[in-house]
This record gives sequence, structure tokens and C-alpha cells, in this order.
Amino acid sequence: MAKAKTTSFFCSECGYESAKWLGQCPACRAWNTMVEEPKAPKNSARGSAVRGMGTMSGADAGAVRPVMLSEIPLDEEDRSSTGFDELDRVLGSGVVTGSLILVGGDPGIGKSTLLLQVCRNMAAQGKKVLYISGEESLKQIRMRAGRIGEVAGPLSFLCEINLDAIRGVIRRDAPDLVVIDSIQTMYMEEIASAPGSVSQVRECTNVLMQIAKGQGVAIFIVGHVTKEGVVAGPRVLEHMVDTVLYFEGDRHASYRILRGVKNRFGSTNEIGVFEMREEGLKEVKNPSEFMLEGRPDGASGAVAACSLEGTRPILLEVQALVTRTNFGMPRRTAAGTDFNRVNLLMAVLEKRCRYELGQFDAYVNIAGGVKMNEPALDLAIVMALISSYKDRPVDEKTVIFGEVGLSGEVRAVSMAEQRVHEAVKLGFERCILPAVNLEKMKRPSGVQLLGVRNVREAIGAL
Repeated sequence: MAKAKTTSFFCSECGYESAKWLGQCPACRAWNTMVEEPKAPKNSARGSAVRGMGTMSGADAGAVRPVMLSEIPLDEEDRSSTGFDELDRVLGSGVVTGSLILVGGDPGIGKSTLLLQVCRNMAAQGKKVLYISGEESLKQIRMRAGRIGEVAGPLSFLCEINLDAIRGVIRRDAPDLVVIDSIQTMYMEEIASAPGSVSQVRECTNVLMQIAKGQGVAIFIVGHVTKEGVVAGPRVLEHMVDTVLYFEGDRHASYRILRGVKNRFGSTNEIGVFEMREEGLKEVKNPSEFMLEGRPDGASGAVAACSLEGTRPILLEVQALVTRTNFGMPRRTAAGTDFNRVNLLMAVLEKRCRYELGQFDAYVNIAGGVKMNEPALDLAIVMALISSYKDRPVDEKTVIFGEVGLSGEVRAVSMAEQRVHEAVKLGFERCILPAVNLEKMKRPSGVQLLGVRNVREAIGAL
């Protein structure tokens, strides 16, 4: 009798299972992503998790009754504030009861600090909070909590990596909010593989999802990221959770950006801006003012632009440096924006405006280290390149935005009026924008608006 196989191969990108190793995953077409994992027994975590949550058996299936949408109760108490307006904005007005939220980010970016502050804020509101750490001891957590200020309210801590024990604690204490730090350290005894493996991450997340939906507990999960910047583990992990948040920014700098990638209860276009201080993370109420700090006076190649993240206009500085190359092939570099987009805009300048840029290196940077890929930054990038090429500075009280097409035309952008109001609020006196937007908007007082139809008109306006 042939011996049953005890191992199988899983795709680390999508979770596809195969009996043998494959160079390319048949499901997601990714190369070299199949990893060998021990096969879970038939009565493993998935079945036990469902049984543990009280799922009805076949004999009781007749008691299950579908309900109409109008019969489902819904009130304002289903959302709870985290104490951070920036985080509430990204989540969509707060934490939804019974939701499963995944927070990813680079090591040392501030994921644990942010969630510890959220736990403190919600405990101060009277919510019962449980913080579970698989990476730090209780003494280490207390030392870190001492930096963020006094902790009061029903906030308890647990150091445990056995998910079966954690499930029992959650059932017994019935908290309103649970933080798991991190999912890669958790394991289930039914799965014969190491913590952090594809099988363990998938099954542990499935158990946490059953707990969140069955008991109405909001759960935050911290996830490690790979060198590509995505959450480590199978891609199915992001499909299982309700919300995926990424913490971005240079850990050596003071700012942090929280970006929503997936959100079943709100928009995925919103961002939250935080500043890292000794006492922890502090939200930045006016990110435009924060991004424009330290602007140079009278320097060529620096242009103020206005980008839009969700419903929030953010002013930032676009910098460009154009210098004659010493090699046969000019160098192009883009930091904070799309590299291919910069090449496209430089080709537009060469073809439509007759600028000979083929013998010049070009370096484009979004000051502050933020990443913005909105097409509305096109005109600002073009003006910064020309300003550096001619070595003529742009007026520091001028803000520029607009999308540039391949014919050199300046196309309309969304929410132009909100962008202009943000510029007026920060003291800008002139705004260069698409003429199509200017024709359809109300002209605010205190700012000069110049509508342009193509790049040539924008150059003439400056």
C-alpha cells in the first residue's frame, strides 16, 4: 500500500495548493513562489475553528433562516473612534465592530507604537481592549508604553503565540478590541509547520476571522512585509481581512503616511499623516504646511504643486535638477513619482516645445519623501524641469497643477476648486491651472488664477 504524502506545495502569493513543485503557479502565474509545507490533517484548524464558533450541524440546518436587508439592525455604535482623526479618516469614520484589519509596514516604521496608542485611546473611552504580543515580553511592552504617556482604563496585555490559548482568552474576557502583534509569530498545534509559514498564517487568520465575525470583536493584525514592500505570507491573507493598511515613510525621518489599500467600510483613497516623536506618533492636522516646510528661496527647479489623496488636497514641493551629462546616455532619476511618467513628460518637452534635453541628466524628486503618482502633478514636474534647465526660479507664491497629454495639452483635473482653496489657505497668491477647470469654477478672492491650455502657455505665464 502506497504511503500517503504528508507534504504539499503552496504558492506564497495566492495560496494555490499543489501536490508537486511547479516553477510557475497555475493560478496567479508568479514564478518561483511554490514553497513546501506539511499537509494539514482533515480535522485541522479550519474545521475546528468553525466548530468552535458554534456553527450549526446538518441536523440543525433547518433552523437557519435568511433575513431581509431591512431586518438587519444597524446603529452608530457599530463604529468606534480610535482617538486619531487621521486614522479614523482612513478607516472610514472609525473601527467597525467585528472587522478584521491588517496593518503592514517596514520594520521600525511605528506599527506597534500606533496600535498601542490606539489601545490606550480606546481604553480611555471605556472600551475593553486586549493587546497580544508574540514578539515582546510584558516588561518590554511596559517600557514602550511608558513613552506614550499614562495608560488608564480596561487595557490588558498578553504575551502568547499559541492561537488556541488566545482564542480561549478572547472567549472568556470578551474584549471590544484585540491587537495581534504579529500574525507571523502565531501558530496552531494542528498545523505541523513553523510559525510564519504559509499554512500557519492562512489558518491563523481564518480562526481570527471567525472570532471577529462570531463574537463581534474588532481585531487589528500586524503583518511583516517582504523586501518588495507587500505583506509576507500568502496573498489570500489580504483577501480574508476587511481592511488593509500600509504604514509608509522613511523610518529615519519623522513623518509617516498611513494608506488604505483595501477597505470594505470606506474609501481606499484616503491617507493619514503622522509625525514620530519621543512620546510616540502625533497626527499632522495640516499635512500641506508640513510638506512645504524648509522651502528654498530663489532656487531654480522648485515648484509648489497640489495633489489630491481621496478628498484631501495636499500641497507639496516638486524639485527638478537638469544638468549636462558627461556620458553618451543621459541619466534619468525619479524619487516619489513614476519614473516612466517623467520620461514621457521630457519627451513631450523635446517634441512639442523644442527643448534639447537629450544631452542633459534629469533628476526629479518629491520633497519630503512622499510618493505621489497623480496625473495632476504633470504640469508642476514640467515647470520644474524647465525652471532648472533655464536656471530661472519660479515665484514661491505660485502653485501649479494640471495633467499634461502627449500633444502638450493641459487637461482638466478633479476637485480643482478644493485645490485652489487649500493654496489660498496657505498664503499662495497665484495659481496656474487647466483652462477647462477655470471656466467651470468660482473664482475665490485673494488669489490670481491663470488658466492654460497647453505647456507653451504655461511657460509663457511663468
